[in-house]
Amino acid sequence: MGPLDVIRLTALMDRTSGRPEIRVGLIDGPVLLTVPGLAGQNIQEVPGNLSGTCASAKSVACLHGTFVAGILVARRGSTAPAICPACTLLVRPIFSETSSTNGDMPSATPEELGQAIADCTNAGARVLNLSAALVHPSAKGERQLEQALDYAASRGVLSVAAGGNQGTLGSSTITRHPSVIPVAACDLQGRPLRESNLGSSIGRRGLMAPGEGITSLGTNGKPQTLAGTSAAAPFVTGATALLWSEFPSARASQIKLAITQAGSVRRRTVAPPLLDAWAAYQIMTSMQA
Repeated sequence: MGPLDVIRLTALMDRTSGRPEIRVGLIDGPVLLTVPGLAGQNIQEVPGNLSGTCASAKSVACLHGTFVAGILVARRGSTAPAICPACTLLVRPIFSETSSTNGDMPSATPEELGQAIADCTNAGARVLNLSAALVHPSAKGERQLEQALDYAASRGVLSVAAGGNQGTLGSSTITRHPSVIPVAACDLQGRPLRESNLGSSIGRRGLMAPGEGITSLGTNGKPQTLAGTSAAAPFVTGATALLWSEFPSARASQIKLAITQAGSVRRRTVAPPLLDAWAAYQIMTSMQA
């Protein structure tokens, strides 16, 4: 059983490959647009301090951004999961190709992340994929990040965020924000990974998705395999984009309710339920009936 089957995403992918008007904001590293699987896809750069295209294909930032982009919008039939290839990907890099990194999850300041969230929201994103460890936190920066998440929510944007890979219990400015869907990582049996962060806000409002041995696009023409919550988050983001593609007039609150409540009974636990994309589709179908 592959990662798409674990979260019952295959059946939804058989129904739709997405719509161009559903814009997915990728707040991550730059993306190597020339790799097989991404060349010719509908990918647009949102201007920021960093270029959306890779200067060094070997940089961790480029590897990370290209990997996540492949999960989301690679062509079907490529080595990547390729969840919503017909959606528009908005690339807004926050990871420098020369900066130091935090394991498999590159780092950014709260101010940098907040600005990127606002930029993607203004560019028409419907859902954001956030996979960043925060560095140099400050009270001012945390407020700016909260305000940016508030702004995105006020514009009907859903934010999906990797919960982190420190193996700790707790929360962050991102994961405890009420508009965010935090994502924990699990193996192909649906068991939380040891390194995946958990906590009350993640358990209450979040989801779990496969984050062990995930294969997507590399930057050297060969597949790359990564693990962790930054590999798990785009499965939730991609499923959200497909749901919105099937129900384009749905409100953000409806999509969020369907995808977070599908197939599970919420308990007061630090571990969130497993994403069930097909159950979410069925809930949306019943809402629209």
